[in-house]
Amino acid sequence: MNSPAPADRPSSVAVALPLAASPGRAADFVALAKPRLNLLVVATTMAGYYLGSTRLDPVALFHAIAGTALVAGGASAFNELAERDVDGLMQRTCLRPLPDGRLGARAAGWFAVTLAAAGLVQLALGANLLAAAVALVTLLTYTLVYTPLKRRTTLATLVGGIPGALPPVIGWTAATGTLSAEAWALFAIVFLWQMPHFLAIAWLYREDYTRAGVRVLPVVEPDGRSTATQIMLYSAVLVPASLVPALLSLAGAAYFAGAALLGAAFFVLALRFATNRSEGAARALFIGSITYLPLLWGLLLVGHGGN
Repeated sequence: MNSPAPADRPSSVAVALPLAASPGRAADFVALAKPRLNLLVVATTMAGYYLGSTRLDPVALFHAIAGTALVAGGASAFNELAERDVDGLMQRTCLRPLPDGRLGARAAGWFAVTLAAAGLVQLALGANLLAAAVALVTLLTYTLVYTPLKRRTTLATLVGGIPGALPPVIGWTAATGTLSAEAWALFAIVFLWQMPHFLAIAWLYREDYTRAGVRVLPVVEPDGRSTATQIMLYSAVLVPASLVPALLSLAGAAYFAGAALLGAAFFVLALRFATNRSEGAARALFIGSITYLPLLWGLLLVGHGGN
C-alpha cells in the first residue's frame, strides 16, 4: 500500500492509545496512518467492490472499505516506524511524528498492530476470508518486503507496486468471494499506473532520496535514461491493459474509447519526460498521473453501470 489509509470504529483503536492523549498527540497518531495518501486505497477498494457486486450491499461495502482502510493505515504506520531514521534525513518527511520526536517507537508500534489487526478481523467477519487473506498479503508485502528493500535495490519500486495494486482486488473479492480474471485486470491497471507515477515522484525528489540512501532509479542512475525508458515502457503497456475491462464486459464501448484516449494522453506526458527529463516534465507527468487514474476509474464505473 504505496503505495501503498482510515477509520472504522474509533473505540477499536483508542484502546491502544494513552487515555490522556492531547489533540496534538491524537493528530500525530492519525498522521501515522497517512489518511490523505490512503484515499486512493479506499477509492479503488470501493470501485473493486462495486464492479464485482451484482447487488450493492451497503453494510458489506462498509466493512470492505473500513477494513481495508484500517489495514492500509496499519501498514503506513509500520512503514513510518521502520523508516523513521530515513524520514529524518529528508526535507519532505523530517517533520513526521516519529523523526520529529513527537511520538515514540513503542506507541507507534502498538498503534500499527491495532489498526492492522482490527482491519483484518473486520474483513474476515464483515466481508469474507478471501478478502482478509488478500489484505494480509498486501500488509506483509508492503511492510516485510517492500519497506526493507527500499535501501537495497531499485527493484523495491516494482515490488511496492504489488501491495499498491491489491486494494481493488480486496474490493472485488469482498463482493464476489473469487479471484477471477476481472480482479487481475483491475490489479494490472493500478500496478502499471504506479510505475510512471512513482518514478516521476522519485525524479522530483531525487536529492532527498540521495541524502537518505533510498535506492530509487533516479538516484542510482542520475542521468535519467533508465528512468525515462521505464516510464515509457509502463505507460505504453498501460494503454492496452486499460482496455481489458471492456473485453471482459465490465464496461462497454464508451469506456473503451475513453480509456484509449486517456492512455494516449498519459503516454504523451511520458514521452515528453523522456525527451528532456526536466523537473517541469516530471511534474507534468506526476499531475497527469493523479488526473488519469480517477478519470479512468470514473469511466469504468459509469460504463459498468450503463453496461
